[in-house]
Amino acid sequence: MAGKVTIRKSTESAEYFTDERCHILELSNTPDDPAVSIARARVEPGVTTKKHRVAGTVERYVILEGEGRVSIEGLADQDVGPGDVAVIPAGITQSVANTGAGDLLFLCICTPRFEWDNYKIAE
Repeated sequence: MAGKVTIRKSTESAEYFTDERCHILELSNTPDDPAVSIARARVEPGVTTKKHRVAGTVERYVILEGEGRVSIEGLADQDVGPGDVAVIPAGITQSVANTGAGDLLFLCICTPRFEWDNYKIAE
């Protein structure tokens, strides 16, 4: 067998608020699956996350609900909505603003998996 079959369950009560100014619900981020992590991010209306970068980790923001504007180093700011995907190379400065009336929800898919030691505030 190539790997262990796993089902990971999530619960809303596990969501936490970060210094980055967004709420995170870790869906899959464990040392036994180092290739990828998946988290749901929630940014409240009118909030912009702190500019930051993640060393050694490629991030993908998959927009699920709401309206936002992503700021990614080297790219003009872009409006995003459901179905859009922002691909952010490792070490690139980024932030996201919620420009809508409701929460902005998106998946953060990181390769390799997200680790806080690689996270750096860029403000």
